[in-house]
Amino acid sequence: MAADGGRVALPCSFSPKSRQFLALCAQDGRLRIWNTDSKTLQQEFVPSAHLSAACTCVTWGPCRTAQEVPQRKRRKCEARQAAEQSDLLALGTGAGSVLIYSTVKGDLHCTLDGEHSGPVNSIQWHPDSSVLYSGSDDTHIAEWDLQTGKVSCKWKADRSAVSSLCISPDGKLLLSAGMTIKMWNLETKEVYRKFTGHSTMVTTLCFATTRPPDSDGLYFLSGAAHDRLLSVWQVRSDGKDKNSVVSFTLTDEPQHIDLQTSNSKDEAVRLAVVCKDGQLHLFEHFLNGPCKKPLSPLCSLQVSTMTGETPVPVPLLAAALCADRQNLMLAYGHHLQPVIERTPFNTSERHICFVRDVHATLSLSVDMAVSKVKTPIINEQKSKVLIPGLPGHKPPIKFTPNESEKRKKGSSTTEMSIEERLEQIELSFGGKGAGKVSSSLQTDSFAVLLVQGLESKDEKILNKIFQTKKEMLIKNTVARVPPSAVLPLVEELSRRLQGHPFSALLIVQWFKAVLTQHTSYLSSLPDLVSHLGSIYHMIESRVKLYQQLTRLHGKLYLLMTQAATINSTHKVGDIDHTAKLVYEEESSDEEEGSEDGGRPEDDSDDWEEDEAAMEVTGDKQKHTEDDEENMNDESKANGDSDLDPENESEEE
Repeated sequence: MAADGGRVALPCSFSPKSRQFLALCAQDGRLRIWNTDSKTLQQEFVPSAHLSAACTCVTWGPCRTAQEVPQRKRRKCEARQAAEQSDLLALGTGAGSVLIYSTVKGDLHCTLDGEHSGPVNSIQWHPDSSVLYSGSDDTHIAEWDLQTGKVSCKWKADRSAVSSLCISPDGKLLLSAGMTIKMWNLETKEVYRKFTGHSTMVTTLCFATTRPPDSDGLYFLSGAAHDRLLSVWQVRSDGKDKNSVVSFTLTDEPQHIDLQTSNSKDEAVRLAVVCKDGQLHLFEHFLNGPCKKPLSPLCSLQVSTMTGETPVPVPLLAAALCADRQNLMLAYGHHLQPVIERTPFNTSERHICFVRDVHATLSLSVDMAVSKVKTPIINEQKSKVLIPGLPGHKPPIKFTPNESEKRKKGSSTTEMSIEERLEQIELSFGGKGAGKVSSSLQTDSFAVLLVQGLESKDEKILNKIFQTKKEMLIKNTVARVPPSAVLPLVEELSRRLQGHPFSALLIVQWFKAVLTQHTSYLSSLPDLVSHLGSIYHMIESRVKLYQQLTRLHGKLYLLMTQAATINSTHKVGDIDHTAKLVYEEESSDEEEGSEDGGRPEDDSDDWEEDEAAMEVTGDKQKHTEDDEENMNDESKANGDSDLDPENESEEE
């Protein structure tokens, strides 16, 4: 796979051994074969008009001698070149069919269909070149016999879709992967081993060694979607191969991989990986057992071009290691006309940046035998300029009789500019005076301007449209967007969703409207997971923080309340301990009388003598009584009650 601008993966493959051709399927459905030596377009194949499904994978067949042209008509040099080049090319489509294209014929060799009910995700040739294996979304693997054009065997590989296939160099083992990796014995069609370790769909499988599996020297590598690691697995004879033994670190998801296998333990495996961000990473490692730490690349390569004084990165589409082990074959730029370059590389430098003038090298050189272009004759007087808008859609516009007469009398009519349309958008249509006509006019203008803004990438128009908050207006606008503009709308919304949280609050409403109105179209896209996967992970990462933020909010609230209570207690002054009110019980006087009445009950026979003595000492008694009254008054003022006589006797 290749990265189109670092975003969309396109089927792309170099021819084996000689690297003479580059086959690339573009988004327009055309297969283009470029000659890497002459840097020209060698062949171009356009599928028939009824084939609406896009190409999903491209694989070159083994090198073989072409037999379409008789040998007696060839020269010796041509016969030698024919034996070295590849002839057949297998194309997998989203309709479930497999197309075999011949570069010698320049046309289809045969069509294999009728077995898969889902898109074909991967195709692998057997080393004998007469057998082909295909994996599909219908969870099945089909074994095709190219001599008869029919399926010789078909079996269910997994519960999920089969996303990748790979055949061992000896042709005895087959690797298939969806969420898990399975190794099949092609003779018995039974599972030989299982490998689990990827959390997402496996997109890349490749054998790294040519040794037999019983010698503990068979290794293969795998890469998955949204994963920045390439895992290397060892097929051991004892079956203890649950975990990967080596990992290669990347800067992004792998898109295109070229590998030179190792034939012995003393020979290193060389690997060239093109990532989704457009960078190339080169690895070299001896596969002789497990390695604990992930391995970083020996060299990272990137291509850039100068626009003014600032360098702009140019994405790499594909890369291949040449047989001389000293040169690299690079394809970079746009998929419609890639720039192909053969360059030497030096792994002593960790980071290499090639500065190329891409615009100067993009001179369209097409073989005239492939396609003939005729320039039509244009009559400028009869030509008409079409205004961009929704095809076949006319909003119900009603005019008053006076306005229609004025328009008939007027000799010249002028179209509304974008500024005037933006001013009309600002007018509200929810009032009492506005009817159905005004509301339909506004939604139509919204949809037309949205399509224009997406095509021209005008930030002013898009900012004006995405600032609306009315839910019905958003639904009506999204419903009138044509299917061709749905995918650019999703990309624009995902870009804006990563911005300020306030703008993301409005963008979520647009996302909801797009997913509800255009679900049927989005489900028909084969690469929907790659478009919506980043949005899903971004929303999940933001939602995960919500629970932690609520806990933090609760803790901060408790701390703030405690601090407020402490501050309020410090503000209170010294407490006055004196009583503000004293309550006297009525039984206090009676208790005093009972104390006086209890005196005669004392056992004393000389009480009359005491009386006489009290009369003699009357003056002294008066003083003592005055003192007691003063003491009683003080005790009453302090709220002390007199003790009962019973308590006094008990205390004595």
